[in-house]
Amino acid sequence: MPEQVHAFDELATRDGFNRSLRHFKFISRVIGDFEARQNIADILSGCLAEKSIEPRQVLPTLNAILVDKYHYVYRSHNLAEGFDQFDGLASQVGTWKAVDLVVAYFHPELGVVVVNPKNREHWDTVRALKKNELVTVFAGAFAGTNGDKLYDGAISLLITLMEGGKAKTPPALLKGSFVFRKPKPVAPLAPPAPRARKAAAPRAASGKGAAAPAIDYAAVAAAARASTLPLYPTAAQAAAPAAATATAPAPAAAAPMAPAAPSGAPKRMTPMYSIPVTNELFHNGNVEAWKKIIQSYTTKYPNLEVYVFYEGERIHDINTLFKWGKVKHGSAIMIAIVGDDFKDVAKLQRYLKQGASHMFEAFLKGQVGAVLNLF
Repeated sequence: MPEQVHAFDELATRDGFNRSLRHFKFISRVIGDFEARQNIADILSGCLAEKSIEPRQVLPTLNAILVDKYHYVYRSHNLAEGFDQFDGLASQVGTWKAVDLVVAYFHPELGVVVVNPKNREHWDTVRALKKNELVTVFAGAFAGTNGDKLYDGAISLLITLMEGGKAKTPPALLKGSFVFRKPKPVAPLAPPAPRARKAAAPRAASGKGAAAPAIDYAAVAAAARASTLPLYPTAAQAAAPAAATATAPAPAAAAPMAPAAPSGAPKRMTPMYSIPVTNELFHNGNVEAWKKIIQSYTTKYPNLEVYVFYEGERIHDINTLFKWGKVKHGSAIMIAIVGDDFKDVAKLQRYLKQGASHMFEAFLKGQVGAVLNLF
C-alpha cells in the first residue's frame, strides 16, 4: 500500500527523527501530568504559551492520549448558534466534578484552540464561538470510560450550553473529585546540546571508516509506545452536526478534520476594534490608504497580522470594501490584530481612522512602491 511505503519517511532524516523523538518524549511527560489528574488542555495551553511545543502537535497529542490511550468519549459538532457568554458557562461546568472535559475549537482565524471548559481564562482566547464552526468535545475520567452514558450526557449538555441553550445539571455530574485546579507550568524540553568538534578518527585496519554512534532504539521504542498518533475524527463526523458518540479513534488513513496550524508561536487575537467611516464613502482612496497603513505595520512587525471584518465577515481583499460602494459614511469596519506580542495597536487604530476619513491623502504621498515609515 502506498501509505505504508511512506509511513516512516519522517524518520528518514536526522531532523525528522529528532523532531519525532522530541514529540515522543513530550507525550511521555504529558502522560505523567495527565495521570496526576491535570486537564490536558491546561497542559497544552501552558506549553504553547512558553513555546516549548508547536501548534501542530496539539491534535496528535489529544488523539494519542485522550482517544487512543485513555478511550475518552468524544463527539464532533458544528455549532448551530454563536456564543460568547462564557462566565456563566464556565461557572456551571466548573461544578461538574464527575467528569474531565476538553474542547477543541477550530477557530476560523486562529486554527485549533484547545480549551478546558472549566478554566475561564481559556475562553478569553476563543473570545466567541461562531455559528457553523467545528468543535470536538472529549469527556472522561483520566482513565478508560468504556462508553459510560455519563460522559455522553456531559458532552450533549456542554454542546447545548455552547450554543446558548439552558440546561439543568444532573445530580450525577456534581459528585466526584475532578475539580478545576490552577495548572502548574510544564517545563520546556531542553534544547539539544551543541556537538563538540572531534578530531577525525583513524581508519580501521580493514580500510573502512569508524563505526557510526549507536542509536538507542530501545529508548525510542519505549517513547513511541506512548503514542500511535492517528488524527481524529473522520470527515463524515465533521460534516454531521450531531455525529454519533464514539470511543475508538478514527482510522489512520482518514482525512484530518482541518489543516494543522503552522509551526511556530501560538497565535492570539485582540478584541475587535471599531473604525468608523467618516468620509462620505469608503472609496478607492481610502482603500489605498488602508493598504499602505497595514503594509507599514506588518513590515515593522512581521509576526503580526491585521484582520479586517465588515458586517461579521472577514475581508480578505480590502478592495472589496470599495466595490459597489457598500461602505458609506457612518459605517464601521472592524479590525483585530493576530500574533503573539502586540505592538502599537492604538497607533494603528488612529492611522486607520484617519485613513477612513477625508484626510486619507496624507498616506498616499511618497514614491510608488515605497513602504511608509509610520511605526
